[in-house]
Amino acid sequence: MIITRTPFRISFFGGGTDYPVWYEKNGGAVLSASINKYCYVTCRYLPPFFNFNYRIRYREQEETQHIHEIRHPSARECLSYVNLGKGIELQHNTDVPGRSGLGSSSAFTVGFLHALYALQKREVTKYQLATDAIHVEQNCIKENVGSQDQTATAFGGINKIEFGGDKKIHVTPLPLETSAIRALEAHLILFNTGQARNASDIAIEQIKNTHDKSAELWRMLEMVDEAEKILTTSPARFADFGALLHESWQLKRTLSTKITNSFIDDIYARARSEGALGGKLLGAGGGGFMLIFALPEMHEKIKAVVALPHVPFKFEQEGSKVIFQMEEDMHEI
Repeated sequence: MIITRTPFRISFFGGGTDYPVWYEKNGGAVLSASINKYCYVTCRYLPPFFNFNYRIRYREQEETQHIHEIRHPSARECLSYVNLGKGIELQHNTDVPGRSGLGSSSAFTVGFLHALYALQKREVTKYQLATDAIHVEQNCIKENVGSQDQTATAFGGINKIEFGGDKKIHVTPLPLETSAIRALEAHLILFNTGQARNASDIAIEQIKNTHDKSAELWRMLEMVDEAEKILTTSPARFADFGALLHESWQLKRTLSTKITNSFIDDIYARARSEGALGGKLLGAGGGGFMLIFALPEMHEKIKAVVALPHVPFKFEQEGSKVIFQMEEDMHEI
């Protein structure tokens, strides 16, 4: 039996430039961080005493004879890609709801691939986990997704992630002292809007608009380097970071008509009225979690006026990892 733990992520800058349609021609980059909210995947070879070969448990339960009968798209395509040759039992648990803008779908794909490789006793790098998950989601499932979520959740940490060129993906951890990391955390509030959405559906229009929105995307790409400089300045210029986040959100919301709505705009306006320096809706847009950046002393007023559940969190540095491995269950029965 294997259990993997894979973090969710928040993305600060550069979202939209991580889609292949953009970065294969222009290059792309994001600044993002993994957080201590996780996807857990429990996986084992299925004993031969059942009248099915695959048991897949998530918010539903599936029991099938063949891989192609599995309805869960990522579970099905990960199993096809890895080709274990034996039946498995999978259970998926998470700390926060799916379709939230925190990279939950990619965290599952990364975590499940990690578990399958561990069952095979294969040592894999974080880079391979990321690129294999990107392949599964973009080429096998054919989701309309970028390449940042798989990378952020596989690697963990606060990183500048660059896309394009010969290496395809390059991850640079930000050299931040612990005190700077804690200070950045103290400026952030994560709100659950309560509106679930399908990221792939939201992204379709944005991808179609890529050519017409090149000026906005170039500016959003520039912000990644600007934000990196702000955070690595000693002491970090947090007011400038918040202002840049606000500018980025104003650009992001123009990339597609589906990114925001009147409910989300009202949440953001209320937060700004009580001192928020910046913020953004996480992920593709349309709902999920909203990140607000404000001086710590303004947080209680902002929470009161926004009046939505907020999720305390901290950054994490480990990325996807195997947290439990029972060797004797891994042998063929």
